[in-house]
Amino acid sequence: MEQLTLTAIEQSVLNVVQQEHLTSFEILKKVENVTLILSLYNIIDQLNSKGVLKSYIKENKKYHYAAA
Repeated sequence: MEQLTLTAIEQSVLNVVQQEHLTSFEILKKVENVTLILSLYNIIDQLNSKGVLKSYIKENKKYHYAAA
């Protein structure tokens, strides 16, 4: 099986959502090395395309979590 390579920022975001399902804004508040929401959206998209992050919408809020 191929080893997945994540950047330090991607790993930081993934670490936060492994603990609980969070909205983008909640992730932004918990991850110190990401300061702009647009940067976070790009990181979330990258993690999603790598298959390590999933998202869903509940009560008009989008939540993100680490894929098992």
